[in-house]
Amino acid sequence: MNIYDTANKLAQEIKTSEEYINYKKAKEYINLKPELKEKLQYFEKARYEAQVEVIQTGKDNEEKTKKVQELYAELIQIDDAKKYFDAELKFNIILTDVNKIISDSVRDLL
Repeated sequence: MNIYDTANKLAQEIKTSEEYINYKKAKEYINLKPELKEKLQYFEKARYEAQVEVIQTGKDNEEKTKKVQELYAELIQIDDAKKYFDAELKFNIILTDVNKIISDSVRDLL
């Protein structure tokens, strides 16, 4: 089996994982709720902007961070948003773990 076959098999395994399926369902459900979807998009934009600033400047913008925290605190009170965030987190853990496994396997070259 060559490396590309293995990568494609891994991709298929990820797409059939419980975490992927739950996250996909959570996203689809959010798409059915326009008001909640808009709130989540606003939160994601704020989170992205805060992260970009940290990357660009090397320091945290307290105002932006506080805004993200407040938006998250508001959203987490909404059951559907909490389920979405939980599903997103579990899926991201899988991706992070897989990336770590691959990175660790070639660490001697880096």
